Amino acid sequence: MQTGNRQLFVYGTLMSTARGALGMAQRARLVRESRSLGPAVLLGAELYDLGRYPGLVLTSDETKRVHGEVIELHSDESFALLDEYEGFSPGENHANDYDRVEHAVHLADGEIATAWVYVFLEDLLHRRPIPSGRWS
Repeated sequence: MQTGNRQLFVYGTLMSTARGALGMAQRARLVRESRSLGPAVLLGAELYDLGRYPGLVLTSDETKRVHGEVIELHSDESFALLDEYEGFSPGENHANDYDRVEHAVHLADGEIATAWVYVFLEDLLHRRPIPSGRWS
């Protein structure tokens, strides 16, 4: 899937500050295959605790926010690995755990950028929201 846009908003196990075994190989690869654009905030989103990792959902409430960081991938090929890790298969696939969509993000320097973000698709009925919007 050609994206054109190579900016990606990460908010969980793929963040450079994430610790633990889950996502370690992907984080190491991202260090080699991207550059950090720094901390960012996605407005109109909520974060949920899914156990070992978080899930982000979009909402119309602009007061809700998720904190993360934006990275710029060196090539479109990096998305294939990330899509697999996130349980996303491009196209109409009802087995996807996440969708990858473009959304506005606010960088720490005040710039607004458009970045890809993985949005959780499954039922959140019994999931705990993370009011701070920060995965730690």
